[in-house]
Amino acid sequence: MDHQEDTVPMDGSFIVVPKDTPSSSVTTTTTSQEQQQQAHTVVSAVTTVTSTTSTTATIKSIDGKVHSSKKEFIESTATLSLLQKELRALSTPNKVFQNWAQTFRCVPEQYYTPTTEEEIIKIIHLARISGKNVKAIGTGHSPSDLACTDGFMINTDKLNRLISVDEEKMTITVQAGMKLHKLHDLLELHDLAMSNLGSISDQSVAGIMSTATHGTGAEYPSMCASVLELTLITATGETISCSKMEQADIFNAAVCSLGALGIITRMTLQCERAFRLENKQEPAKLDDVLNNLDSIIHSAEHVRLWWYPHTDNVVVWRANRTTKEISLPAPSWRTSKWFAVHAYEGLLYICRFIPRLIPTLSRFMFWATQSKPIERVDDSVKVFNFDCLFSQYVNEWSIPWSRTAEALRALDHFIESGSVKDNKEQDRSATTMAKKEAPLNVHFPIEIRFVKKDDVWLSPAYGVDSCYIGIIMYRPYGMPVPYKRFWAGYETIMASFDGRPHWAKAHSVTPEGLEESYPKMKEFSAIRQRLDPEGMFLNDYLRRHLVVPK
Repeated sequence: MDHQEDTVPMDGSFIVVPKDTPSSSVTTTTTSQEQQQQAHTVVSAVTTVTSTTSTTATIKSIDGKVHSSKKEFIESTATLSLLQKELRALSTPNKVFQNWAQTFRCVPEQYYTPTTEEEIIKIIHLARISGKNVKAIGTGHSPSDLACTDGFMINTDKLNRLISVDEEKMTITVQAGMKLHKLHDLLELHDLAMSNLGSISDQSVAGIMSTATHGTGAEYPSMCASVLELTLITATGETISCSKMEQADIFNAAVCSLGALGIITRMTLQCERAFRLENKQEPAKLDDVLNNLDSIIHSAEHVRLWWYPHTDNVVVWRANRTTKEISLPAPSWRTSKWFAVHAYEGLLYICRFIPRLIPTLSRFMFWATQSKPIERVDDSVKVFNFDCLFSQYVNEWSIPWSRTAEALRALDHFIESGSVKDNKEQDRSATTMAKKEAPLNVHFPIEIRFVKKDDVWLSPAYGVDSCYIGIIMYRPYGMPVPYKRFWAGYETIMASFDGRPHWAKAHSVTPEGLEESYPKMKEFSAIRQRLDPEGMFLNDYLRRHLVVPK
């Protein structure tokens, strides 16, 4: 059946194992008891022979120094034994990690849940001695294998404390594992708020900053631009505090670093006074929007578009700061969770078996939920955030917003014809060839958001006012749907318009391609090599996209 098309590897059924991990550090098909014993035994990882003629064993101790005497060996082994005992209470062996969308999973050798920075340092020391990779996670919301590892996984959920608030400067310092929901609650107590937000607040503070998560607004950059200072624990266990004024090169690299430089434990964020938003959304036609795009982008402080593919229907969403009282739209079956979530999921499930119904479903859902204007006034967080519904495949790239109209027209052509036409092609033969391809059946919405340029080295909006175009294919009841041809054509189109992929999403761009797209990528790589020369914090995702093969 059509719905069984190419759903590997993103169907949630595989185990991620970094291809370049040394065989000595890979946990293979051992039993649960054997794996636990392996994680707490390091003699084989600690001792190595210095030469073929010497019988003296060398020891790498907790501080990273190499020792050769028997006394030093005994002292190091005793320290290591104590370290293992202390960490055992924080560890869960053989725990299966799965991202929110249930599209990627892995089985780390050890799954740690530390409560302090000191415990993180100990985990890093143990990983260095035993030759393990380390990956920190927050919520696991990234729809990619960015968080996956077969080494040591550090869950930062308990690193969620408030450190300080400066109400005059409107800044807050928190442990980086804090979830955004908790951050919003703390800010509200001090009459503060983040200036802009993405669509959800389930992620950790470090997670959203490290992947350059963004909201929308012509005068508002990605959220990582609000970071003023951060604390980073490196592969040697060193703690570095940095900002634009102190160790600025490390700061510029670390703000959006995908976990490749170390474990971020604290962040200081710039906020503003708490505010309400007046939100208005109204239906429009695609051609009208694209022909007047620049004026629409600047028609409110925050503007986003939802395009319903297979139609010319678009929702224009606008929001401005206001002092008006909270005012919510009247309840309706059209906007109820039962209809917008449960009924929609059921209809999508039927479409798995009859894909030709998808265009009809797109038209119906637009009519039912978005064909009339909607207005409301509410606290900023409640207006910025949305329900992400259910499991999904997603892809998102940024392009210069000056090229938005061209890109959307190219995407519309691809969906309806099934063929990607070079954006320079104008001849009739190319159009004829395109019509021979089978059209696609894709889900709504295609979301379009606008972000001000920033100076964060690995931000997709680095140096350019950007438009993010996000596509989606839902997985009703967790079931796979075909998406790969859609993804391949979409990425080809985005790349042709100088696109850069969103770091949290699964994409196919090589390290060489990313070096061409990001002016500061070589500087970032040099700092990564300096802070983590052995690649402790690398995983398969990072090797695939950041490490240029030698």
